[in-house]
Amino acid sequence: MLHVRSIWNGAISFGLVSIPIKVMNATESHAISFRQIHLDDGGRIRYRKVCELEDSEVTSAEIGKAYEDADGTLIPITDEDLASLPLPTARTIEIVAFVPADRIDPLQMDTAYYLAANGVPAAKPYVLLREALKRSRKVAVAKFALRGRERLGMLRVVDDVIAMHGLLWPDEIRATDEVAPDDAVTVRDKELDLADALMDMLGEVDLEDLHDDYREAVEELVTAKAEGHEAPAAPSDEDSGGKVLDLMAALEKSVRAAKESRGGEAEDGAATGGRDAEVTPLQSGKTASRRSTPAPKEVGGKKSTSAAKKTAAKKTTARKSTAKSTETASGTEARTAKRAARSTAKESDDTGSSRTAAKKTAAKKTTAKKTTAKTAAKKTASRKRASA
Repeated sequence: MLHVRSIWNGAISFGLVSIPIKVMNATESHAISFRQIHLDDGGRIRYRKVCELEDSEVTSAEIGKAYEDADGTLIPITDEDLASLPLPTARTIEIVAFVPADRIDPLQMDTAYYLAANGVPAAKPYVLLREALKRSRKVAVAKFALRGRERLGMLRVVDDVIAMHGLLWPDEIRATDEVAPDDAVTVRDKELDLADALMDMLGEVDLEDLHDDYREAVEELVTAKAEGHEAPAAPSDEDSGGKVLDLMAALEKSVRAAKESRGGEAEDGAATGGRDAEVTPLQSGKTASRRSTPAPKEVGGKKSTSAAKKTAAKKTTARKSTAKSTETASGTEARTAKRAARSTAKESDDTGSSRTAAKKTAAKKTTAKKTTAKTAAKKTASRKRASA
């Protein structure tokens, strides 16, 4: 954080607590910028500030501000005029309320900044506000002045830092009245089911894995031209698609394409409601751009394969993950089958043992009955002989 240049120094006003802070940009642009040139000779095109009345170039020190009235009249406004305005937020981020984060409409979100404690004495109140925001699970709404105007801001905690998002004023958000489709449109349940299936197939994404394909292509183009090579060929437009004439067909194709991109085979009739028509997978978004990207060409004796390597690595990881899952599932099924076999064998043994025990018990009972009968017969015979 220390190497980032602050763009504004002031303080956070938190009731009667004042927290000296430094404001720094939280984001940076990686877009490739171009210069304007004269096509005839390649010379740079530059803009010069010229006074219309004198038709001569002027320096920055000679330039001031003015407000243009409706009739075109220019009313000069000096820095002293602006400094004398009763603006309490000139050097203060004044917290006016604490609200749940979902109360802030994302349409209002503007530039993001990091707020750093300015000096050792500011550390304690800075941490106090940070921890209070964490515990309350709320965000602070504040007013501040930056670049000549008062602005609205939202303070929240990012990791261990207080971040501030500039917010547009509510009256700067345009209404949606004239944006929605004019005609009444009915969406069928089957179309919604297919849209849900497509959303499930696409799933979630780790935002850290996303990157700017267009910027990489521009970098390859610049490198090729700088080293005197041909520019990379543009991707074919054959599969780029045209008008969507059949919404159902487009959704069905998209679901199948999503399945194929995840390494799975689309089952016949699974997402098509039993249709047997031939389906050509639609390529959309990042998947389409990567599939249609031409083979990397050599630039300056080295192949521009960064995008190809990333794609290959992701495919290899996906295949390994699928194979591992299959092996795990097979092992699990085998172990389950063995347990079932052992259980069945044990039950059979228990059943056999039970039957054997029953037979032995029955045999013992029969033998006992026979012995009892013989004893009774002997006693009867003895009585008869005694009587005689």
